Amino acid sequence: MECKVSWNGPSGMSFLAQTGSGHLVTMDGAPEGGGHNLAPRPMEMVLLGTGGCTAYDVVLILKKGRADIRGCECVLKADRADTEPKVFTKINFHFVVTGKGLKPEAVERAITLSHDKYCSASIMLGKTAEITHSFEIVEVD
Repeated sequence: MECKVSWNGPSGMSFLAQTGSGHLVTMDGAPEGGGHNLAPRPMEMVLLGTGGCTAYDVVLILKKGRADIRGCECVLKADRADTEPKVFTKINFHFVVTGKGLKPEAVERAITLSHDKYCSASIMLGKTAEITHSFEIVEVD
C-alpha cells in the first residue's frame, strides 16, 4: 500500500493526499494551527478510516451469514491524550444496523470478529486506546 501527501503551500496547513488506488483526499489544520478549517484534520481521517474499516467488516460478515442487512452506520466518539503525542485514549464504536429480522447475536458476533480479528485499524488503535462497542438494530419492513 502506498500514498503520497503533499503540502498545498505557504498560505496554510492544507495537504492533498493521493491514495495508491488513485483517489484524492484533502486535509486541513485547525485555524489555531495555521489551517483554514476547509477539510478534515489528519487525526479525524484516522478515526473515520477506522470506522470505515470496521463497518466494512460488519456488513461483509452479516452478508456472508445471509442476514437481510439494509444499512450500517458506525458513530465513533474518541478522547485523545492532553499532551504530545496526542494519541487516542478512548474510542467508542456505536453501530446502528438496519435490516429485516437481524439477530442481535449475529450483529454482536460480526462486531466482535471485526474488532478482534479483521479490522487492522481498530486493532492498531487498541494499542493506545480503550476500545468499547455498542449497537442497536433498526427493524425495517
